[in-house]
Amino acid sequence: MTSESDVLIIGAGASGAAAAWRLSQHGFQVTCLEQGDWVDPASSPSTDPEWEVLRQGPWHPSPNRRRTAADMPVDDSESEIEPLFFNGVGGSTVMWSCHFPRLHPSDFATRTLDDVGDDWPIRYEDLSAYYDLNERMMGVAGLPGNPAYPPMDAPRTPPVGLSPGALRIAKAFNRLGWSWWPADLSIRTGSGEHTCNHCGPCELHCPRSAKGATDLSYWPAAIAAGARLVTNARVTDIETRGTRATGVIYSDGKVRQRHAAPVIILAANGIGTPRLLLHAGLANRSGLVGRRLMLHPLARVTGLFDEPVDGHRGISAGALVSHHFYETDTERGFRRGFKLQGLGSHGPALTALGSLGQRIPWGSSHHREFTKTFGHGFSLSVCSDDRPDNDNRVVLSQDLTDSDDVPAPKMIYRIPAEAKAALDYGRARAKDALREAGATDFIELETIAAAGYHLMGTARMGDCPETSVIDRWGEAHDLKGLFVLDGSAFVTAAAVNPTNTIQALALRGADFIARTRSERAV
Repeated sequence: MTSESDVLIIGAGASGAAAAWRLSQHGFQVTCLEQGDWVDPASSPSTDPEWEVLRQGPWHPSPNRRRTAADMPVDDSESEIEPLFFNGVGGSTVMWSCHFPRLHPSDFATRTLDDVGDDWPIRYEDLSAYYDLNERMMGVAGLPGNPAYPPMDAPRTPPVGLSPGALRIAKAFNRLGWSWWPADLSIRTGSGEHTCNHCGPCELHCPRSAKGATDLSYWPAAIAAGARLVTNARVTDIETRGTRATGVIYSDGKVRQRHAAPVIILAANGIGTPRLLLHAGLANRSGLVGRRLMLHPLARVTGLFDEPVDGHRGISAGALVSHHFYETDTERGFRRGFKLQGLGSHGPALTALGSLGQRIPWGSSHHREFTKTFGHGFSLSVCSDDRPDNDNRVVLSQDLTDSDDVPAPKMIYRIPAEAKAALDYGRARAKDALREAGATDFIELETIAAAGYHLMGTARMGDCPETSVIDRWGEAHDLKGLFVLDGSAFVTAAAVNPTNTIQALALRGADFIARTRSERAV
């Protein structure tokens, strides 16, 4: 069976939802194919006393641990960081902690400014209006006027507020002379039925629908504008005619079907998108499809305090962030920088099992040691700028397939040396701040393996077809009508969470498609 539309989008996550809404607003007939399904926020185990147990199984952020029929397995045997993402309507925004910063203007020109990485073909100013639009659609809690950024027009609802532990860190930063700011979070604050009540485990979807997940924000608006969303539909191949993309083949779990469209948008994340391109053998004249994988290496230092700081209470997203060490200072021994983010601790089960980096021993001393840690810990995470490296890449697995027998992606990734240097320096600064805040003991994690939420760089944007996969609008150099509008497009990783930028790129690409409508008629 063959169906048709003006635009076909693969993936219903952060960027697919944004592009679907924008193109539907422009009057396009849009179809989106999503290999997962809808998730009812009311089904979230956030309010279940056993939520920590459920997070280790059916609600785990790793597809390799969930292992549902909708999940895309990933061979991560040669990666220092484990991939974490969700297959379903809303994508990983169903299971995220809602940190929603923008890239800095300097992140778009690191080669010019710091002789590292590559310059993007666009600048911050090209995305500024789309950041504003995206933030209005997703909703952002925060405090206007962050001096780390140019002025912003998008409104903010009140910041989520600082926990006792975060307030200690803020005061310590002030005494040390380090800048900090309330974090921008895609969470509804204030009063009302769908606002945050600080219940805690945000990564398990929000039973109050207070979180800015795209199944709750963009998709209802896109569907109201006429977009069609097909769930449980896994794309297995992309069809072409000459130098144009013409459609896809997908499985609905029973039979193979075809969908024809003059515009195809890949929004399947920084692992799923290169996997489809490699499987189809498309858009790879440069040889860069799958290469330059960036994952944001993370480190963490937890300070233990003599008195309770209730780090396990409230939202899991860090409400305090510092960009004090973000820009390059060559005296530190590395280029570019990192962000420090205040993070609460975990619930009792995860704490006992060692989620902070130190397992509580069983036996007669268990309760005494548990009491020293649980409720007494507060953490600072260190998120380093990653480095684009051709050897860090996604390839097709020779051994693993998904439930439709399509080769699974394989990640090959080693943390770059400068990123490791940044993490080491950042851990030392985190320890300084925690000590200043009154911590008497520390638990340090040099790197965190389960940190692969940010999947970037595997189909890089650029003006030259020999050194990039897509152009500055997201269209493949080698195949007209094929767009990549997800984190794969990133040229460099920056040192902040990428979702806001991914969606801004998708909105900008959608407007370009609308402006060039006549060129895309078959």
